[in-house]
Amino acid sequence: MPTLEERYFNWMENMVLDKFHQHYKKLLRYLNTLEFTYLIDIDGNRECDGIDLRYQFAYEMDIPQAQVAKYLDNKPCSVLEMMIALSQRINNIMEDPEIEGEQIPDWFWSMIRNLGLDDMEDTYFDKFYVKEKIDIFLQRKYKPDGTGGLFVLRDRRDLRGVEIWMQAMWYLDEVMSERR
Repeated sequence: MPTLEERYFNWMENMVLDKFHQHYKKLLRYLNTLEFTYLIDIDGNRECDGIDLRYQFAYEMDIPQAQVAKYLDNKPCSVLEMMIALSQRINNIMEDPEIEGEQIPDWFWSMIRNLGLDDMEDTYFDKFYVKEKIDIFLQRKYKPDGTGGLFVLRDRRDLRGVEIWMQAMWYLDEVMSERR
C-alpha cells in the first residue's frame, strides 16, 4: 500500500498531468523535492498556499488532518506544491465555463514553459538543468520581463522585485487583453 506521501504526490500529479504532459513524471517528482524559498516576504503567502494544498488533499481523500500534520508537514513547501496551488488560485479567478475540462494544467504548464523546463520530458530529464532553472527563479535572477520566472510580460516592468501574486495578476491582465 502506498505511503501517505506517495498518495499525496499522485494526487498532485493527477491535477497537472493532462493528455499532453504524460511524460513529465520525473520533472514533477524532482520539483516536489525542491524547497520553495522566497526573497520577498509577501511571497510567504504562496508558501502557505502550498502547505494548504496538503489539507485540501486530506479533505478530498477523507484523511484525518492529524495524519497530514504528522506525515506531510515534516517538510517545507516544495516548488511543485507552490506552483500547483498558484495554478489553482489563478484558475479560480480565470475559470472559463465555455472551455471544457480542467484548466489548472494549462496554467501550470504555462509556468513550466516560462521557466524554460518544457523540454524536460522523462527521456531528456536533466536534474542539474532543472535545478539551475529553479534557482534562477527562486533567486530572482531572471530577466526583467520575467523570462526565466513564472510569468513573462510584454510590459516593460521589472518583475524581479515584484511579488509572485502581483506578477500573476499582471500576466492575467495581458492574457485577458489579448482575448478582447
